Amino acid sequence: MEIMALVGKSGTGKSYKAMMIAKERNINYIIDDGLFISGTKIIAGKSAKRENSTVSAVKRALFMNKSHKEETKTAINKIKPSGILILGTSDKMVRRIAENLELPQITKTIYISDVSTDEEIKLAHEYRNKEGKHVIPVPTFEVKKDFSGYFIDTLRIFKKRESRKEDYFEKTVVRPTFSYFGKYIISPKVVKDLTKHATTKVTEITRISNIYVKNQENGIRIQLDIEVIYGKSIIMIAQKAQRQIITEVESMTALNILAVDIFVKKMIKT
Repeated sequence: MEIMALVGKSGTGKSYKAMMIAKERNINYIIDDGLFISGTKIIAGKSAKRENSTVSAVKRALFMNKSHKEETKTAINKIKPSGILILGTSDKMVRRIAENLELPQITKTIYISDVSTDEEIKLAHEYRNKEGKHVIPVPTFEVKKDFSGYFIDTLRIFKKRESRKEDYFEKTVVRPTFSYFGKYIISPKVVKDLTKHATTKVTEITRISNIYVKNQENGIRIQLDIEVIYGKSIIMIAQKAQRQIITEVESMTALNILAVDIFVKKMIKT
């Protein structure tokens, strides 16, 4: 297993560059901020950007938590990747990550100044300091469960190659919990409107009323009352509505839906 590292100070654009660097060097796995990532999928771990303080975020990124470390080690041992790219803010940090996960020694270290221009690093630094945003090298749908209720945006990056074929990458921009800029909360009214729209696609439902949205620590809980056509399976209708609501709301927001509680208040003969 070949272990490589990408090193650069916080806010210099490491995560932004990670996927392109990994692709150019035929590396399919990345370790960044507590996550073990393959391509566009989180394999194991929990993002340090979800922690409540800078200290706990550093511990998470270094895999100092026993259960977090063991989960990631198990995933790596199961997959047995031929190579991994570790991201860190210093040589010491990437070495600590490799040691904590019991990985082979790092054979090559790439510094952000080697792969980014001074202008790119400056822009990344300004983006971090002025807006408090961080980049994670996976698409939004892969991290929404970890960042429910927090600012999430998507960057789409196209890199032209000599063959004129474009490589497509998608990244997720998040505002960490410990950022003093605070949280970005999606309005409950938006969730209600999306819920109502979703249920209109279930033909067995004749009326939707009293939609409630409850924000909880790890996501949201949706509750609604419905009227249905008499003679149809209530359980089938409720399950169909639940699936439709989850699909609609999750595809349009970055919110993690903990539950959709449906109460059938009335049956209507047609």
